[in-house]
Amino acid sequence: MNIVHHGAKTGVTGSCHELIVGKNSLLIDCGLFQGKETRETLDIEFDINNIAALLLTHSHIDHIGRLPWLLAAGFAGPIYATEATAALVPLMLEDGLKIQLGLNSKQCQKALALIHQRIRPVPYDCWAQIVLPTGELIKIRFRPAGHILGSAYIEIQLPTNEIVVFSGDLGPKDTPLLTDPIAPTIAHTLVIESTYGDKPQHQFKQRQQVLKQIIERSLQDGGAIIIPAFSVGRTQELLFDLENIISEADVDPDESSKRIWQSLPVILDSPLAQKVTEQYRYFHELWAKEAKQRRYMGRHPLAFDQCITIDNHADHLELVNRLQHSGEPAIIVAASGMCSGGRVVNYLKALLADKRTDVIFAGYQAQGTTGRALVDGEKVIKIDDQVIDVAAQIHQLSGYSAHAAQQDLVSFVADIEQGPKVIKVVHGDLEAQTALAKELRKVKPEAEIIVAASE
Repeated sequence: MNIVHHGAKTGVTGSCHELIVGKNSLLIDCGLFQGKETRETLDIEFDINNIAALLLTHSHIDHIGRLPWLLAAGFAGPIYATEATAALVPLMLEDGLKIQLGLNSKQCQKALALIHQRIRPVPYDCWAQIVLPTGELIKIRFRPAGHILGSAYIEIQLPTNEIVVFSGDLGPKDTPLLTDPIAPTIAHTLVIESTYGDKPQHQFKQRQQVLKQIIERSLQDGGAIIIPAFSVGRTQELLFDLENIISEADVDPDESSKRIWQSLPVILDSPLAQKVTEQYRYFHELWAKEAKQRRYMGRHPLAFDQCITIDNHADHLELVNRLQHSGEPAIIVAASGMCSGGRVVNYLKALLADKRTDVIFAGYQAQGTTGRALVDGEKVIKIDDQVIDVAAQIHQLSGYSAHAAQQDLVSFVADIEQGPKVIKVVHGDLEAQTALAKELRKVKPEAEIIVAASE
């Protein structure tokens, strides 16, 4: 058995790992390289002739984005994923292929049709069997990872009965919408992500209160509140918290506060985010206990009355124009999360120059993005060759990360009862991988711990 990293070895994108078992292999994820890690070509640069199957940990584009190129290279095997991931993959790929890569509808549909034929949905916690061309039997099992809807870490039982675990992207503990990841009982070899391996922990408990305080301060001045958010994961977490704030306001003895919140529209303006949110609602059995309790009480955490969706582009432009001229209060949740594209760009162009506007960033902003320029305090920015004076108030809000920080990553490994003998740290920069490896040696001193970025 051997593991080769074709991506996410020295960074956090392009996740792709090959588990070689004798003459055959399994591929775990086949993601797009993004940001500063972007490559000149999307072509598959490794030999795929002996790959028997592809296993997907979740539907983020940095884990599935090169799937069409894998198929184009001749991969003809099955694709295994959880049921929710199988539902999200076509949505995410169609958006990515059209918007990010410029493919036309015919090219998109051809790729998506092939994926529909090959994908094999597997329920959580159920063992599925893969028979290799050599006749050997491998078993796989998807376990909840808590990162986004459908995300999983994967247990792979080899013909030798050795168990290899790929973490995918692990989510943090104690978030209200998705269940916490629970460590496997046995792992002989573990491949674990380290995105925030050098960050001790995230602050989740105060995030809703801070969000409410920012919005209430903004409402004193009027104007729009723009929240750039990624379509899968962060948008749903934000809607979940906004619904809870509004629900709590309904029983607030302060009548003026109650009226303000009851009349405040929450506008979801992202076609992809709407489709993803529908899948979150459909797979409500995967929600955490707190979210399920709200639903059983008759509440609709992701489809509440004040949440208005904008479908077609004409309605979107009309709303942008209306908010620009009226200054009326509204919360707008729109993609993309780093303001590098999507409908949020039109809101920024129209409203950044208005001092009544507030922009709330709920996630990391990469170097070179419009979001990063705003967070860094730039007072003049350029969007689509248009120079814009920034008079809006800019806020950064923590607590919405979909990745586990160091404390939760270490806890996940410490809770493995038997093993691992070998831990390979991937999916992080060198500093994050090294910091996590140092902490893992404290809880698993008997394990060989390998920092992939330094190999």
